[in-house]
Amino acid sequence: MLVAGAAALAFVAVAVGLALVPRYLGDFDPKELTMQPFENERQIFIDQLTGPEGFFPVELQDVRGHQVPTLANRKRSLREFVEAASAHGDTDFLVLGDRRITHEGFIDLVAAEAANLAADHGIEKGDRVAILAANSPDWVVAYFALVSLGAVVCLYNGWWTPEEIRHATVLTTPTLILGDEKRLARVPAELDVPRVDMIAERERLQRNVGRHDLPTVAIDEDDACSIFFTSGTTGQAKGAVVSHRGLVGFVDVQMLNGALKFMIQAARNQAAGQPPPERSSTKPRVLMTSPLFHVSGLSGSTLINMSVGGTLVFREGRFDPEECFALIEKERVTAWTLIGAMGPRVVDHPRLDAYDLSSLTNVGFGGAPASPELQQRVRDTFPNATANVAIGYGSSETVGVVASFGGADYAAEPTATGHVLPTMQVQIRDERGRQVGPGVNGRVCVRSAYTMLGYWDNPAATAEAIDDDFWLDTGDIGRMVDGLLFIDSRARDMILHNGENVYPVEIEYRLDEHPDVEEAAVYGLDDAETGQAVAASVVPSAGRSVSAEALTDWCAETLAGFKVPTRWDIRTEPLPRNAAGKVVKGALSGERDYTAHDD
Repeated sequence: MLVAGAAALAFVAVAVGLALVPRYLGDFDPKELTMQPFENERQIFIDQLTGPEGFFPVELQDVRGHQVPTLANRKRSLREFVEAASAHGDTDFLVLGDRRITHEGFIDLVAAEAANLAADHGIEKGDRVAILAANSPDWVVAYFALVSLGAVVCLYNGWWTPEEIRHATVLTTPTLILGDEKRLARVPAELDVPRVDMIAERERLQRNVGRHDLPTVAIDEDDACSIFFTSGTTGQAKGAVVSHRGLVGFVDVQMLNGALKFMIQAARNQAAGQPPPERSSTKPRVLMTSPLFHVSGLSGSTLINMSVGGTLVFREGRFDPEECFALIEKERVTAWTLIGAMGPRVVDHPRLDAYDLSSLTNVGFGGAPASPELQQRVRDTFPNATANVAIGYGSSETVGVVASFGGADYAAEPTATGHVLPTMQVQIRDERGRQVGPGVNGRVCVRSAYTMLGYWDNPAATAEAIDDDFWLDTGDIGRMVDGLLFIDSRARDMILHNGENVYPVEIEYRLDEHPDVEEAAVYGLDDAETGQAVAASVVPSAGRSVSAEALTDWCAETLAGFKVPTRWDIRTEPLPRNAAGKVVKGALSGERDYTAHDD
């Protein structure tokens, strides 16, 4: 789950939407509206906005051998986003403490770092370079310097252990690892790959600022630009290879969707005899607590705000609600995405009322579905953001946001993830690949121009995920009801823990390696703070015993902290299995009864 730059989208929706009101509402008959949140007005405006004469014309285009809907007017590479930042001049783009980088200054830094990475390290088009660092302005500069050179950036998870870093490095064989001191210290010494502390060596990496132009190497839309890492059925991270087209499309669709939301609201206002929403004079200012190595942080926040002239406000260290409150007050932050357990920690904080948080007009959720109760508590806590509380659904593999909504629509259907976005196609299929009807749970399959190129060096996994007709099986279970997509997080193996996707098989493999463990099963349990807690049921080998403390230490040796189980069930009976020999995890989690032949 992710949130796609809620603040920037609201800004775009108003800025673009106001220009569209006379054009599309001049002859609009309010009687066409049903005044229901999810009815026909949406398709009316999609057709108008995306038609040949629309503001966002959409055409069928051949993408990797398949005819799919694509915006006709679009950028062709991420480097074009950097070039376009000049339109926002001396507006702050990246802020960390007293360090402030304007949009125009950002271009100079990217150009300088690209030139110096090429000169000092020989980085050129097609090279893979890893970034292993905490969120910072330097992370953003390094990323866009690399993709402007045509390099492919391996987005290492900053919470990985040495073993996880080793796996990703052996898999993708990067030419260089750029990082910070704390995370570079975790890189196994035996790995034969140069590493550079981009914080300590900032002066060298960014020398001669203002004396370089951006690279001019040719970049094709379907050239790879990034590798996002996602766990899978193999138990180890897979590298989802994303193209320039994919990330450009992420932004394009959000722009279109922002305008669409505005037009629907303006039409509803008109039907009620009210004026359209007012133009905001404030560009978005986003508190960056979403990891940049996630699609939500890189695309949903960074790329969107590059496009609209917004500001990204960074902080250092572990998440601390009160430090965030102080930063929101000081920087007049307008938007904040609450990842995983942040929501409960924020709304329950005893010092919440000590700070002026009135500048927040957009709040989103990411990493896991937010309960209706939490959604309402966030609305109550941040009343100025009530109309813009939002959520979205997507993944590293889909690249683009598949579905999203917010405001009154989200409040009316708080368990949904929203409408499928224009140019995104969704089918719900059964286990045999047949499309199912409305309201029936099945596998969520997505088709778009933005889908990942595949898994790095894993053609078998790629073929399993993307079929011959270009449909991506997300592995998620969901259903469509009245045009809304619902994701049933309990019906799939993946655990949504504190904003991170945790796949049980990886942890089960680690537990199986323990000399005193006979068998193990890992699953999620509902948890008010983290969304889902990682739980494990373990059966010791005959004549052996194990403790929760010892198993915790065992897992922590090779797994990131968010993957280590916090709920342990040490059993004396074998794990419950069905007739096919599959463990019935629902019986372990208490979600279903168990019989020996349960399917």
